[in-house]
Amino acid sequence: MADQGLADRAVDPGMMCRKTVSDIIAEGAHHTLPKTLGPWSITALGIGCIIGAGIFVLTGTAAAQYAGPAIMLSFVVGGIACAFVGLCYAELAALLPVSGSTYTYTYATLGELVAWIIGWDLVLEYAMGAATVGVGWSGYAVSLLANFGIHVPPAYAAAPGTVVRLVDGSTVTGIVNLPAAFIILFLTAMLIGGTKESARLNNIMVAVKLAVVLAFILIGAGFVTSSNWTPFIPANTGEFGHFGWSGILRGASVVFFAFIGFDAVSTAAQETANPQKDMPIGILGSLFICTALYVLVSAVLTGLVSYQQLNVADPIARAVDVIGWAWFAVLIKVGALAGLTTVILVLLYGQSRIFFTMANDGLLPGLFRRVHPRLGTPSASLGLVGVVVAAISALVPIHILGEMVSIGTLFAFILVCCAVIYLRRSDAEIARPFRTPAVPVVPLGGVLCCLALMIALPWETWLRLIVWLAIGLVIYAAYGSRHSVLRRGPRAQRPLR
Repeated sequence: MADQGLADRAVDPGMMCRKTVSDIIAEGAHHTLPKTLGPWSITALGIGCIIGAGIFVLTGTAAAQYAGPAIMLSFVVGGIACAFVGLCYAELAALLPVSGSTYTYTYATLGELVAWIIGWDLVLEYAMGAATVGVGWSGYAVSLLANFGIHVPPAYAAAPGTVVRLVDGSTVTGIVNLPAAFIILFLTAMLIGGTKESARLNNIMVAVKLAVVLAFILIGAGFVTSSNWTPFIPANTGEFGHFGWSGILRGASVVFFAFIGFDAVSTAAQETANPQKDMPIGILGSLFICTALYVLVSAVLTGLVSYQQLNVADPIARAVDVIGWAWFAVLIKVGALAGLTTVILVLLYGQSRIFFTMANDGLLPGLFRRVHPRLGTPSASLGLVGVVVAAISALVPIHILGEMVSIGTLFAFILVCCAVIYLRRSDAEIARPFRTPAVPVVPLGGVLCCLALMIALPWETWLRLIVWLAIGLVIYAAYGSRHSVLRRGPRAQRPLR
């Protein structure tokens, strides 16, 4: 018996244990959904998911600091990278049609430690993403209030140390971004209270966002000053990433935030009538349409206002003001606020649910899976997340937040591509409703594209990512590895092969 115990410990998979694919597929079989979605429905879903905060918030910053009018090319580069990754998401979603998204995929393929890393990394996409959108919301809200004669003191609508240039040319240094903190806390309170978005409300928000984008393109095109596009690719300043071709690459890294959400398309694989055909059409079709819209928006934006003046939290609002139509400016700003509000709500909701899933696996304390007996929501988790995100949005400049979201998401996408390659070897015999074409070429293309965009980001952003992941590993070693349900469960799990 003693020898048997030593043998068991010798093969203990430990932190490399993973949930078996067959078990997850069996679980998914008990929750079969009607297969009612076709290629057009999937494409429409993708457009609704992708059109969001990035186009309203970070386009101006990327143009002003990195790419100039060539920000149009940055969007093309970002779209190409997403096409590779999107095909990998489609295979995993069709193979593992379960909740948890990237975290669950990784737990089933690369093991618990990597699943923890990606779950911790997703905080950068969801929590930091909500903070970034909150800062953008603040910019549009302040601009809209000014249209009605209500002026918020600039120092109390910007992060500490941020230099705000006023209309008269004078500058003010930010103290705290109160509107950003307000919207985060307000939406957190709504979620704690059990507020749910209906499908009808979501469709309305999608329609509003698309209407705003199309109206800006169609009307703004008539007021473009072509001289604002010269030079199209500003000369490099002598520093990598600041204009020139390297600036286009760094700009793509920053505006990559605008493509976040396409991965949600892959979660509809279980409800797709013909996933082998419809999923690539939906993913690539929505990415193509959104990339085209982004290029047109950035063309109009930099044609209305010199790229040097676009380093603001509300670039579309700044450009609309140039047109001089008060009613149109109000319409655009209201539409942008509606779209941004929905994005914040979804990101806060998603963050709390990721923590909920990780807590159910024993990797986080029970606080994060505790459900309020009356409200039926993870109120403690939501409250903690909301307060922290509100503080970050009030105190951290938008360009730092945007870069953190981009590098965190790109890192997660790399792991998804690696998971496809690994599963083709470890579970080659399992039938796949959708297969990523040309494996390993396509997944490796996704890895290389994402890695190139990550490399283009400032070294300070890499340092923040490393520190963030190091903090996560400490938490896993101190808590997660000791309380993991999978490692303490009665059923043996397979280690990585």
